[in-house]
Amino acid sequence: MGNHTTVTTFLLWGFSSFPELQNLLFAVIFLFHVTILLANVSIMVAIKLSHSLHTPMYIFLFALSLSETCTTMVIIPRMLVDLLSESKTISLLQCATQMFFFFGLGANNCFILSAMSYDCYTAIHNPLQYPILMTHKICFQFIMASCVLGFLVSLCIVIIIFSLSFCNSNVIQHFFCDIAPVVSLACNCTFFQKVVLLAFTAFVLVGSFILIMVSYVFILFLVVKMPSAKGRYKTFSTCSSHFTVVFIHYGFACFVYLRPKNSDSFGEDTLLALSYTILTPLLNPIIYSLRNREMQTALKKEFGNVIRFFPQMINKRTQKI
Repeated sequence: MGNHTTVTTFLLWGFSSFPELQNLLFAVIFLFHVTILLANVSIMVAIKLSHSLHTPMYIFLFALSLSETCTTMVIIPRMLVDLLSESKTISLLQCATQMFFFFGLGANNCFILSAMSYDCYTAIHNPLQYPILMTHKICFQFIMASCVLGFLVSLCIVIIIFSLSFCNSNVIQHFFCDIAPVVSLACNCTFFQKVVLLAFTAFVLVGSFILIMVSYVFILFLVVKMPSAKGRYKTFSTCSSHFTVVFIHYGFACFVYLRPKNSDSFGEDTLLALSYTILTPLLNPIIYSLRNREMQTALKKEFGNVIRFFPQMINKRTQKI
């Protein structure tokens, strides 16, 4: 077996291969991060303050925006610090914590998207009984179940990975503690453990995606039976935002986590990871706000209140002076 040095800390290599671009990357990623926070917080505030948006679809959207915001907070601040610092070390405990929250929130996003597809199907299939079938209590139960199941799966993944022994190399070829780059550093990972990790990942991605596709197959059957072309268009427009988000979310995630891995693919995964850690959380609120009139109205009202608030505050301060 030879002599091994036990690893106690990791080095997040990330974009260290491009030292001349790190300042530019910091500026771009920081701008995206601020935009993500503003966009998702605007969506959540609009849903919270507008009583017309207190419906199951927007409750799920609120939960998705909150989960996406937390996901970016787990990854991006650490990435920004590493881009500016020479020391990019992270302890085993910090790495395990980051992985736990990232995959727990990521799995939560997948299950919430599944619940949203079921909500679309229920609204189309039973419009008269919809208020009874999808009450606020049932929505919160779906959200809590998604959260608990997501973090249980993430806990299992973290326990398996960090029960392994890491020796010699401690360089993670990524900007955060992702599954494949960390597992590649283990010196005693068996084929069975790799299969179990793949099974957990497939359960989250493939399992939730199958539920979404089953819902959309039933929705398609219902739409085809509609006699009115206007009714079909309205139904498609109602579900189009959700379907677009699903396509983007699962397209990137499945390509990264379900394809065969080797050390040469980690560089590609690092670039692709930017898509689902930065682009997806940014595109979700944009898609829902651009394709939804109710959301547009609520956002305009919210921004109007903000614009009116600042002059009033300045006038009050001026009068006091």
